[in-house]
Amino acid sequence: MSDLTSAERERILAKSALFNPPEATLPDGRRELVGLSREELVAELAALGEKPFRAKQLWHWIYHQGVTDFGAMTSIAGPMRAKLAERFTVGRPQATTVQTSQDETRKWLFRWRDGQEVETVYIPDRHADRGAVCISTQVGCTLSCRFCHTGTQKLVRNLGAAEIVGQFMAARDSYGEWPSPKDDQPRLLSTIVVMGMGEPLYNYENTAKALRIIMDGEGIGLSRRRITLSTSGVVPMMDRCGQELGVNLAVSLHAVTDELRDEIVPLNRKYPIKELLDACRRYPGASNARRITFEYVMLRGVNDSEAEARELVRLLQGIPAKINLIPFNPWPGSPYQTSTYEQTAAFAAILNDAGYSSPIRRPRGRDILAACGQLKTESERKRPAA
Repeated sequence: MSDLTSAERERILAKSALFNPPEATLPDGRRELVGLSREELVAELAALGEKPFRAKQLWHWIYHQGVTDFGAMTSIAGPMRAKLAERFTVGRPQATTVQTSQDETRKWLFRWRDGQEVETVYIPDRHADRGAVCISTQVGCTLSCRFCHTGTQKLVRNLGAAEIVGQFMAARDSYGEWPSPKDDQPRLLSTIVVMGMGEPLYNYENTAKALRIIMDGEGIGLSRRRITLSTSGVVPMMDRCGQELGVNLAVSLHAVTDELRDEIVPLNRKYPIKELLDACRRYPGASNARRITFEYVMLRGVNDSEAEARELVRLLQGIPAKINLIPFNPWPGSPYQTSTYEQTAAFAAILNDAGYSSPIRRPRGRDILAACGQLKTESERKRPAA
């Protein structure tokens, strides 16, 4: 890693801190336990004179059993449960709206304690007893990708680790998936895709903390192989993500020339395609068994020609890759049209013939604006007082 890249990474982290969430403390002074690391939980209980085993008990109740009421934590003595209830809380985001699509996709509008909101989506696989929870990491987004509805909402703030983990926990509540199913039972909420509102690598510290909690084997216990993080290409943070988290990587590519990608994914002006693909080649753990997914939204007459498909093949040489071809999902005021099925199929055929798995993603949840690129809320960044 060059000094220049390291300096850019530090700059990103410093800028991210300007949008940090409020402290996870209720007005009555109680501390939220969801979102604390194991070490932080041990420290909180040590301040009460409790030994580390108590933190292990709490961790099990919160993340394996999904319990929010201290009174139900029966392996902990009654006086201790009362003491915990006085000082702490185990919360969930408030679901102000829950919509279920005709295709069984479900979307929640979650509201946080400061009144800000994000959307979270569950996408079931109707051919199997499983599905993916699409989690948001920011209120709004700073990237302004031209085809994305979320990009029309300016960044309000980052989500904290508790808010990121809380989306998945609330989804489990909704589907009655506590405690964690045994290995021989189907798990409806089987995977996580960090592809909701926001750019997760511009909120790296909170996102990484949340994913470590989710991957902890004594709690939620979701394998890193079942978590995919999507980025528009924050190159300096991609290396760190791969080294520290090792989750699956998805890259929002959407164009094969810098000229076009500069227009539809403005982040490309900072980290152009060559730098992005070089970072993909460096990504730890990438292999034929764990391919990097490239997301490519199909925009009619913009990026869907057969010549562009052949150029995509050339660009991805040497990268263990899968390409998801995403039919553009319209939203009010969007300037683009969806590529025809025939053109998309011709594009896919070129990629498949070159040896790349290139499924055409079937749009899910369009009728409730829950499909890829359609998420948005009414939250706005508060102006500082004059």
